[in-house]
Amino acid sequence: MKKIVLVVIGLVVLASCQEKQRYTQQSPEIDTYKKSIEVYKNQDWENFAAPYADTAKICNNVTKEKAITVAQALEKNKEDAAMFSYVVEKEEYEMVVTDKGETWVNFWGLWKGTIKTTNKVYEIPFHNTARFVDGKIVEEYGYWNNSEIVTDMLKQAEKPEPEMEQATE
Repeated sequence: MKKIVLVVIGLVVLASCQEKQRYTQQSPEIDTYKKSIEVYKNQDWENFAAPYADTAKICNNVTKEKAITVAQALEKNKEDAAMFSYVVEKEEYEMVVTDKGETWVNFWGLWKGTIKTTNKVYEIPFHNTARFVDGKIVEEYGYWNNSEIVTDMLKQAEKPEPEMEQATE
């Protein structure tokens, strides 16, 4: 009987020492983030805000001090979609729980976009990371290098407009 009690106590102690899983590639948060990427890819703007908390801050290539709201991000994405046709490929997801107990989902992908006015194709690797609280995104950071696009757009803007032929009477 003593041995059984000791084994049970040992198992209870061992079970209580186990940490919560801190890294995974399968979770409800990852599933939510996959849906948000699908919304972006499909330009399903009506469902864009669904995974975000009302007070979420989005920081794409900016610091937290320059974060935008979900509504502002939606408008920015609509503007970009008007200029580009695009796909997202090579998607990878992971979720981590930090030492502070924060839940973050990391995403890596390859954005392939064609600017509609010139038909030039761009391939840009990018990384997003989103912090979740109670199943909602409360902050999101996106990182990518869009300098080639910006440079090309500036060059295009510097070109003189073709002069309109004036009608002769």
